Amino acid sequence: MNYSINKKLFKSKELLIINYSLLILLLSSCSVSSQISKEANKTILRDSAASKGFIGISIYDPATGKYLYNYNATKYFTPASNTKLFSLYAGMKYLGDSLVGAMVEERWDGIRIFGTGDPTFLHPDFKYQPVFDYLRSKKTMPLWLERNFDSYDPRTGPIPVYGDGWSWSDYNDDYMAERNFFPIYGNVVRFNMDDSGRVHAVPKYFERKLMHFKYPEKKVIIKRDLEENSFNAVGTKKPGAEIVIPFKTGEDFGITTKYIMNTVDSLLSDTLGVTVNYAEATLPKFVTFRKIRSQPADSLFRPMMHRSDNFFAEQTLLMVSNERLGYMNDADIIDTLLNTDLKDIPQRPKWVDGSGLSRYNLFTPQSFIYILNKLRTEFGWDRVRNILPTGGEGTLSSYFHKDSGFIYAKTGTLSNNCALSGFLLTDKGKLLIFSILANHYQGGATPIRKASERFLEAIRHKY
Repeated sequence: MNYSINKKLFKSKELLIINYSLLILLLSSCSVSSQISKEANKTILRDSAASKGFIGISIYDPATGKYLYNYNATKYFTPASNTKLFSLYAGMKYLGDSLVGAMVEERWDGIRIFGTGDPTFLHPDFKYQPVFDYLRSKKTMPLWLERNFDSYDPRTGPIPVYGDGWSWSDYNDDYMAERNFFPIYGNVVRFNMDDSGRVHAVPKYFERKLMHFKYPEKKVIIKRDLEENSFNAVGTKKPGAEIVIPFKTGEDFGITTKYIMNTVDSLLSDTLGVTVNYAEATLPKFVTFRKIRSQPADSLFRPMMHRSDNFFAEQTLLMVSNERLGYMNDADIIDTLLNTDLKDIPQRPKWVDGSGLSRYNLFTPQSFIYILNKLRTEFGWDRVRNILPTGGEGTLSSYFHKDSGFIYAKTGTLSNNCALSGFLLTDKGKLLIFSILANHYQGGATPIRKASERFLEAIRHKY
């Protein structure tokens, strides 16, 4: 009897201790949430710039699997380049350790070249060019360039070179290079002026398409025609400055409405010094392929995140589509990813492109907590923080100098919209995941970014 009573008393004490511990944990969690809420009100929510717009914040502790703070965290926002975090996940998931630069088939009638969407081909950031070296070694044979991404679809016409919802009036700006199945030179022309006032182009092929003007000041600004690769000097700019302008990857010469002659064919022919033929639909398809690897995958992902490279992000998504589906279509691969790898996302986003250039994209702060946590758990913290910029680097070069090495995050900016999502290491050694999305405020992004910096620095030092 005494044993039974003692056993019951022991169980009661044990339950009391457990409940007390849970209560302490709950109160501690509530206390942290309350303190973060006060800090958010003080540093960002009542900020004169942020308060005039719409803002959402989420802070998450992956060690406990608990949200420490949510403010409009399940509401939808235009995330701008934070969208690249989803493209990064897709690339890390499906592109392996090294990129497939091209697939080729050596046949009796020549070399068939099948583009994979790799944006590093003859890009100045990448000196090692195995695909080019291969093609140069085979240029005594007929070369046939097979088409995939921008092939004609009888239902919709040619697949667009711009993403859904992009601002077409930005076509002349370097951040909006066209997408295609076989990128070359980053799909941009780099113009420079010498001391005599003559403008030179890389690739040199485009010099013949430039209307040259000499200015006494030796200054020039160049603008491309909307629908063709015709470049004109329209103003002035300091000599020696590089002017980067996207080129048209395809130009319709009115020969047929079904096929568009591709600038890539001409550029590749000019660079190799031999004719590269376009393989139309009547030519046989591949039977066997040889994959030519180009670059380590992270050598693409790192600049994609550090300088928020739209072109790299768009092509990453198309490469994933090619690997996963066997063809390049951004809408199809996005739908596939959301229905498979990302099916448990807290709030299903409206995700329409790889870069975040589109204002049609809609994500919640908790969506970014989710994808950042997946990046960390599936690919490892060391690899992720090597890809994301820290304070004083890349798009964070003007921010978080005191937190360099303690914050790893992705920015996002469109006019009247900005975002910041990433990881924060606190002074107590905690790793937190955060997302701050701000939309529809008046003015530039700098005041919002400064307020976010103050908020995150306070969290770092206090929690």
